[in-house]
Amino acid sequence: MLRFATWKVVSILSATVLALLVIAPSLLSPGARASLTNHLPSWFPVRTIVLGLDLQGGSHVLLEVDAASVLKTEVQNLRDDTRRLLREQKVPISGGVAMLPQGVQFHLLDPADAQKITPELAKLAQPIGGALLGGPVPPRVDVKQLDNGTIQLLVTDAAIQDKIRHAVDQSIEVLRRRVDALGTTEPNIQRQGDDRILVEVPGLQNPEKLKQILGTTAKLEFRLVAQPGEDANDYDMLDQVEEPGKLPVEKQVMVQGEDLTDAQPAFDQHTGEPVVEFRFNIRGGQRFGEVTSANVGRPFAIVLDGKVISAPRILGPITGGSGQISGRYTVESANNLAILLRAGALPAKLTIVEERTVGPGLGQDSIDAGKRAAFVGAGLVLVYMLITYGTFGIFANIALMVHIAFIFAGLILLGATLTLPGIAGIVLTIGMAVDSNVLIYERIREENHAGRSVISSLDAGFKRAFATIVDSNVTMFVAAAILYFLGTGPVRGFAVSLALGILTTIVTAVTMTRMMIALWYQHKRPTKLPI
Repeated sequence: MLRFATWKVVSILSATVLALLVIAPSLLSPGARASLTNHLPSWFPVRTIVLGLDLQGGSHVLLEVDAASVLKTEVQNLRDDTRRLLREQKVPISGGVAMLPQGVQFHLLDPADAQKITPELAKLAQPIGGALLGGPVPPRVDVKQLDNGTIQLLVTDAAIQDKIRHAVDQSIEVLRRRVDALGTTEPNIQRQGDDRILVEVPGLQNPEKLKQILGTTAKLEFRLVAQPGEDANDYDMLDQVEEPGKLPVEKQVMVQGEDLTDAQPAFDQHTGEPVVEFRFNIRGGQRFGEVTSANVGRPFAIVLDGKVISAPRILGPITGGSGQISGRYTVESANNLAILLRAGALPAKLTIVEERTVGPGLGQDSIDAGKRAAFVGAGLVLVYMLITYGTFGIFANIALMVHIAFIFAGLILLGATLTLPGIAGIVLTIGMAVDSNVLIYERIREENHAGRSVISSLDAGFKRAFATIVDSNVTMFVAAAILYFLGTGPVRGFAVSLALGILTTIVTAVTMTRMMIALWYQHKRPTKLPI
């Protein structure tokens, strides 16, 4: 048990040196960091520890899904579905399909057609989701037949809540892609309640830029400009970005922005002005080619978030699957638009209900407080172990310092964010690591008092304490895993630090301490224990 092969000693020492090299860039000035990088191999990860919002400051924004816009979109989809069914079943109506606050309504020319169309409309009311614990499943739409052949279709409250829930889930993914494109590190994006999303971006001190990126829906559509004489129900009057007044644009979307595969800022070859170049996937490219081939000479409106940003005339078929959005853009605005288009459109409008900027001064106060807590806690533990266990206490203290180095190296390699709760987790693992040494040393002392020899006491102490150490650490690791998978934000930061501390405890408090005691015994050959 106390015989250590040379390769084991080399492995432990090498791991310690590598951990110190990993955390070194976080402790050095930028100039010293660059010098260290030049002396390390290219494959070696040179990173600094990422500080959370509570430590380095940043931007905090709380967004809310606009329930009114979700309902409006659902009602519009219901209107389109109803029109399609009426056309397919060839059922005549008078006055068209009218939109209500929470549904649609139409009047049959022949009330007898209700028997024909009602079964088809019932398909629109199919349940959403699955039954929960065998309970009733709410329908998507309520179909009501009124007097004189009038039929109403009303979106249910359950369907609206389901759409809001899905809109939040989709928005989180879209926002994550947008924030990642800004080049920030470790943003915290999570659900808050049923219809809110929390976005925290450490290190970003420009909340206006963040609000612009997050709040824009970025719903891109390509629609034909309406021709004179078209039915007013078939087009929308949309505001223009470049020109004053409104432009009549057909309601039918010819090509969706969802078919975009890439969007990049560029400069127009003729004017030199900033533009955004885009590329479609195969489906979008084919559709774009078909529309431009069939409508040569007509203006083709590019609509972003309900506003016409450009309406160029189709001079000929565009079959290459790519195009260009031009306007009065600056380099920054063109880059922001490209980010929005690449990340995709938000499924619903988001409104900002809370925003604040955490200054670096507050973060520095938190860092200083965390340092004081860590230094005081570690210092008291080191002094206690030294006084109580003497030489063995020195071994425990060395293992403890390596234990802390392993935790920070693990955080850096994982790219995890260090938060104030994370510092609390590290301080907690310091006590846990020393607790393992205490279990071993007390077991060694008991074996020695029972009359065993020095080497027998050392061997039995490590063997019999090991099972207890593993059992307690596995229990704590399970608790940390539960905190990580069920918790959010700072709770997950605490769980990561705690889990890393538990894993490194096995290496340092058991393996490394045993190695140092084994080497000490082989060198000293003591006749009695120094504890």
